[in-house]
Amino acid sequence: MLIKRNLSGRNLLLLTMLLFITAAKTNANDANVNTTIVSEKLGNVKVFTVASDQTDGYLRFIRSAKVYDIEVTTLGLFEKWKGGDMSGPGGGFKINLLREAIKPLKDDENMLIMFTDSYDVVFTSSLDAIVEKFKATGAKLLFSAEKFCWPDSSLASHYKILEANASPYLNSGGFIGYAPEVWSLLQKPIEDTADDQLYYTKQYLDEKQREKLGMQLDTHSSVFQNLNGAKEDVKLDVDLETNEGVLKNINFLTTPSVVHGNGPSKVELNAFANYLAKTFNHNCLICQENRIELDENHLPVITLSIMINNAVPFFDMFLKKIEDLNYPKRQIHLFIYSGVEYHDAMAKSFLKAWENKYKSAKIVLSTDQLDERRGRQLALRQAIQKQSDYAFFIDADTHIDDNQVLRELLILNRQFVAPIVTKHNELWSNFWGALSESGYYARSHDYVDIVKGDIVGMWNVPYVSSIYLIKNTAFKYINYDHQYYDPDMAMCESLRNSGVFMYVINDRLYGHIVNADNFDITLARPDFYTLFSNKYDWIEKYIHPNYTKQLEDNFNYIQPCPDVYWLHVVTDAFCDDLVAIMENFGRWSDGSNNDSRLEGGYEAVPTRDIHMKQVGLDPLWLEFLKLFVSPLQERVFIGHHGPPRSLMNFVVRYKPDEQPFLRPHHDASTYTINLALNRVDIDYEGGGCRFIRYNCSITATKKGWMLMHPGRLTHFHEGLRVTSGTRYIMISFVDP
Repeated sequence: MLIKRNLSGRNLLLLTMLLFITAAKTNANDANVNTTIVSEKLGNVKVFTVASDQTDGYLRFIRSAKVYDIEVTTLGLFEKWKGGDMSGPGGGFKINLLREAIKPLKDDENMLIMFTDSYDVVFTSSLDAIVEKFKATGAKLLFSAEKFCWPDSSLASHYKILEANASPYLNSGGFIGYAPEVWSLLQKPIEDTADDQLYYTKQYLDEKQREKLGMQLDTHSSVFQNLNGAKEDVKLDVDLETNEGVLKNINFLTTPSVVHGNGPSKVELNAFANYLAKTFNHNCLICQENRIELDENHLPVITLSIMINNAVPFFDMFLKKIEDLNYPKRQIHLFIYSGVEYHDAMAKSFLKAWENKYKSAKIVLSTDQLDERRGRQLALRQAIQKQSDYAFFIDADTHIDDNQVLRELLILNRQFVAPIVTKHNELWSNFWGALSESGYYARSHDYVDIVKGDIVGMWNVPYVSSIYLIKNTAFKYINYDHQYYDPDMAMCESLRNSGVFMYVINDRLYGHIVNADNFDITLARPDFYTLFSNKYDWIEKYIHPNYTKQLEDNFNYIQPCPDVYWLHVVTDAFCDDLVAIMENFGRWSDGSNNDSRLEGGYEAVPTRDIHMKQVGLDPLWLEFLKLFVSPLQERVFIGHHGPPRSLMNFVVRYKPDEQPFLRPHHDASTYTINLALNRVDIDYEGGGCRFIRYNCSITATKKGWMLMHPGRLTHFHEGLRVTSGTRYIMISFVDP
């Protein structure tokens, strides 16, 4: 039973009566009594920390304290920091603040004083659990312990030799003890800029002082776990159903209550803390915390920076999605950096079309000869000069699929936050879950689950690229210059070193990354060539939205002639790009019977055409037949199955002064597709197809629509005369 040692006689009588009454009550009432007793005990503990700013680390620390109902007194908040540059020795200011704060408590033998750092510390249990662990040690003053003797390694020989895997050296990031002992510990004067860890270390190594104060080190990490040098000592166990984590010291089977990312171990702490302190608890609790509502009359001012660092496919679609962002352009300063000549013209055209809608607009072209590093610096400078509330960066290979993305990120109210975007059907994403020792990519235990969406939430990660939102409070910490790192890595390192958390969230599908690998801008219309590497975007650009309706049950197919089906398959962009590819190639056949492209060298019914093989598109076209033609064929020609085969795939050109028509013939196919690539009565006049056996002509062809008809025997047909302009059609003889 835990009873305060200084109970008065009256209070002792009341407590005795309370225990007598509750003895006859139910277990539920017993729980209430226990809560009261625990509260009595916790009233004898004061928890202190020092923080001059409410950094992301401090807010995480306070959040973890609140989760476990730990009341923390923060010293020095919003005061000028006097403790020196903490990248090295320093921190005496913390001791001087703490000494003054506990002075009124110095003689209370029943009062426990607990101190921890805050920026890189997380609580993982309640205060009563901490006190119980502390008292089990028998110490009057318990310090956390670590693997390294710092800041004076020469003092290591003065420590006692401990068993393997223990943490032998004092760490000043956390301690707990009785008030008189803590007060006595703090009596030696120290300059604000002197080192607090060295201050405590020297007292611990003084045997008389150590015995007088009852000082011990938490070498088995019962209460305090310091992570620096202890990567192999700890294990994070995560409940697969709740995503709640427990950090354990596997050497001594302890479950530390205070986890400290001392020194360079802050990245590890960030990764662990994503699952500690009830961050998930069945749902992503941290996703719901600190959220704000947007005031439509006072929306934040954004600098939107479009970064075109490399040649990328589907740039036109990227710009269209920027245009469609659901955020008032009058609240956006637009900045475009183009480091690629190939995209300069389209970027300029976009700016010209929209610059009057934005609050301001600026573009930097490849001719300005600024590398990406300087481009990003200029974008950030633009945000600062325009006094923007946020900077929203997006690279040209990252497509926004949710036009609410900017609003959703703003609502999260973080200094840095990014939507998770990936390449389709790949594990490639815009974040890293961990870092190698050299500062590059390392796979974290949860990376695959996050990317696949098997767990949904928000995570603090060490690296983000491609698309992210930065609050103006973090602008001053960003540095793109680094001797070895690219601009993204340099930015992330500068934010990590400044304690700015980089959050990523995957609660919805915000966008995706296009695959720019092997994107060949020497080709005419290179987007068209990327079906295998960017199927999702290829389909979006080139397959008409009406296509899938034709695969629905009971769809009423159009038959302009018997067994001739008219199907809407591709977009105008498909038609325009295919025609442009052919005209750029330019080597149209001469229309004679002699054709060296064919196995026998002879064409019975010649046309002016270019084969898909000639422009490197035959594999793509066979994939097109399999993905988009075969499903339609199986719907209309029931009973004919199997992947389509085709040896003849070509674009035909009809011109009055070249080849205006095609004589009657049968196709060497089971079925043929005839895809109209331009517009009758606009791009040309005349033309069409006549099926002679049925005396049925189709002249009002539609761009992007495909005629599908049997080849041999039944559908003897001819190409009708083109009287003006140029007609283009795409032909495939399927299953010859």
